[in-house]
Amino acid sequence: MIYTVSSALYLEVLDRLVDAVGPRGYFSGSLDFVFDGVECRLTVSLIVCRRREVLPEGERDVVADLVPVWWEFHTLLDGEERFNDFSFGLLRALVG
Repeated sequence: MIYTVSSALYLEVLDRLVDAVGPRGYFSGSLDFVFDGVECRLTVSLIVCRRREVLPEGERDVVADLVPVWWEFHTLLDGEERFNDFSFGLLRALVG
């Protein structure tokens, strides 16, 4: 049985990934977390593209794209790994 990745889980992955990336232009590592009772692990190497955002409060660089070099997304439910339908393309569509 395939585990369907929800919109809420994509947003959770994106938030955690952007936090983990920080100010770097390249990231390689793993994120482990539990979401709605499901153990999740994203292992990824990616290039971070940024754009300059000008606001009344000042300027800042924000993540504009996350270009994967390599990635895996695993889901475990009740200690058993389940195939999932995670798509890095869908995650990228949520950036910026």
